[in-house]
Parts: sequence; C-alpha cells; structure tokens
Amino acid sequence: MRQVVTQIGSLPFDDVGKAVKYSLRHDIPFLPELPRLGDSMLEYIKNPGRLSCLGEFKKHAFVTVKIQCVGPATLVTSGYGEDDAVGRVYEHVAAVLDGLHAETVILFLDEPALGNAGFDYRRLWKPVFSSFTVVPGVHTCGNMNWDELFEADIEIISFDASSFDLTGYPKYRGGKRIAWGVKGRDDARDFREGDLLTLPCGMGPRLFDEADCETNLRMLDEVAGTLAA
Repeated sequence: MRQVVTQIGSLPFDDVGKAVKYSLRHDIPFLPELPRLGDSMLEYIKNPGRLSCLGEFKKHAFVTVKIQCVGPATLVTSGYGEDDAVGRVYEHVAAVLDGLHAETVILFLDEPALGNAGFDYRRLWKPVFSSFTVVPGVHTCGNMNWDELFEADIEIISFDASSFDLTGYPKYRGGKRIAWGVKGRDDARDFREGDLLTLPCGMGPRLFDEADCETNLRMLDEVAGTLAA
C-alpha cells in the first residue's frame, strides 16, 4: 500500500465531518486543524489537547497516521518560558495520542521560523519525542541553516520544497527521510523510498478555500503517481 501523500494539518473547513473525510483520502491521514473553529497553533495550545476534529478523528483506526503540534521553539519565540513550552507540547501530544488507534504514528513539531530562533532549539524537542512511541519529525516553512536539522535527532524533515533546495547542503539528508512540500513534480528534487509528499505549508482559511483542497490533493496524487512510475 502506497504511503506517500499526507498534509501539514491546517484546513479551510468549518465542518468537522468534511475535514476528517478529506484527511482520510490521503495515503497517510493527518489530524485536521481548523483555524476557523479556533485551531490555529497559538490558540489551541492555550488549552492543550482540545482540537475541533480530535473526537471524530479518533473514531477511525489507522495503519499509519500523522499528527502534529506547535513546537516548543515556536512557543518560546512567542513569549512562553522553556519549561512551560515543553510542558504544553507534551500535554497536547499526550491528549492526542490517548485513544488514537494506529500502528504507526508520525509526529511533526511545527516550527515555522527556526531560522530566527537564536538559541539551541533542538534540546527542547528531546523530552517530547522521547516520551512517546512516535516517528519524530519537524516541519518548518521558512529558510534556515538546514545542516542544523540534518544533524538533529529526528527522522523526518518537512519543508517548503517549492522555495528552498536542500540538496546542496554539506550535511544533506544525514540519513533522514524528507517530506517534500511541493507545488509540482519538479519540487521533489531527490525523492527516495520512505520520503513523503505534502504541501509547502498548511491550508489556512486566509489563503485557501474548500475548492483548493480538492485541487491540491489531486496535484499530490498526480505527483506521487509520477514518482512511483
């Protein structure tokens, strides 16, 4: 069974049922976050473990599933203390995993601006990833010193492949899988077995509508088909 296509998390729906059904159509379903219903990353983390789609999502069983949470580095840069940031992320992930039926869980920490962090953010990830049986990954949509991620103790790097080329960095890959955030086939420059396809970032309602969901899923499926050929 192909396990290539997934997405970041944010969707422009305001209907929980529609959002979950849309997610289930992906090779690797992902836990939807609906900003229109209060699920933007800096909002839901105020009440860890509360997401609009979580209850409906947990009604399903998965072979592989992708969940995500705002990362502690992002919370620190947003004004949280380090202990509070890590604690909130832990509490949120624990609540998401409680009662989630899946053989394999991929957990991405969503860290959109690591290039501007200005501190050793990688040490904040370890207490989260080491606490759960998950495949650890990090998503960032901005530019940064990518060699820092290649050296990090994670398994998957998710990034905006439509804007940045990671393949020329000295420590490229570092034994890691890549989640290529694409707008078309050419963005997946070095797709290998075990890699994933996703969009460059989430589909928040400020920039996307429901029709875009269908267009983007069709694009991802078409790209995946060419890579498998």
